[in-house]
Amino acid sequence: MFARGATPFFSNGRAVNVLTDINANNETLFTSGVDVVAGQLILRKDEFFASPAQAVAVADRYPQNVFAEHTHEFCELVLVWRGNGLHVLNDRPWRITRGDLFYIRAEDKHSYASVNDLVLQNVIYCPDRLRLNFDWAAHIPGLFGTPWVPHWRIGSSGMAQVRQVITQLEHESSRSDAQANNMAELLFAQLALILQRYRYATDNLAATQSEALLDKLLTELAGSLNRPFFLDRFCEREGCSERALRQQFRQQTGMTINHYLRQLRICHAQYLLQHTERLIGEVAMQCGFEDSNYFSVVFNREIGMTPGQWRQRSRTAA
Repeated sequence: MFARGATPFFSNGRAVNVLTDINANNETLFTSGVDVVAGQLILRKDEFFASPAQAVAVADRYPQNVFAEHTHEFCELVLVWRGNGLHVLNDRPWRITRGDLFYIRAEDKHSYASVNDLVLQNVIYCPDRLRLNFDWAAHIPGLFGTPWVPHWRIGSSGMAQVRQVITQLEHESSRSDAQANNMAELLFAQLALILQRYRYATDNLAATQSEALLDKLLTELAGSLNRPFFLDRFCEREGCSERALRQQFRQQTGMTINHYLRQLRICHAQYLLQHTERLIGEVAMQCGFEDSNYFSVVFNREIGMTPGQWRQRSRTAA
């Protein structure tokens, strides 16, 4: 059973003509606005950029729906403002929420699933069209063959500045006057600098000392994949109310703290099962589960198959 519609993707202030089918599993299937090459969906430049000279644009997803695996003819920065979802990048699952930042190269394949009020923005750009005399590769991981670290976090202080620049960039990229492209590139360079200044590794707790309480908690959770996390101790250390923090976390992410941590651990387990030869019991320990039987029960409940079945299926698919 399919429902025909248009995916709500806005670029340059206009709705992009990407027609879709929605199947019975609520998965987005593309019927126009993309090319399919060797079974892979490819988002085209001419559907997302106003002209062949435009180098940068902003594509909003309010909210982000389930989105089938695809690649692009362009690169993108992905910034998550609120909610949560599963972002699968090059076959690696990431549970994403407020403050997550990704640097996506054109050749990368990714998809979105299990979304819950997921609000994000994509800043899309064509490296070959950039004309500004700026060292782009020094500020954007993975660009022009530089070392690529795709996943970072950005705290509340950085997010406020980023949002302001993206708003200006969105305005300029929707204009058609002679100065618009140059202004957009200047703003994109400013955005790249701000992100470089404020981004930090997802588990780098030291980088969050001057950030908001929620940023500290998210980073603490990311660093607790293989060890117990005690919310009461965290709140005592930070001098905050456990009840208030639980409420704030749910408002911003759409999940409870325990659910989020469990999702982080399951995503990490999926990665280890696919890419290492560790025994299932060892994977369980590495993901914070002392009992491998309990790990298997939780994994089966969340993923719909046992860890062994997942390992076999993921490797066969790859």
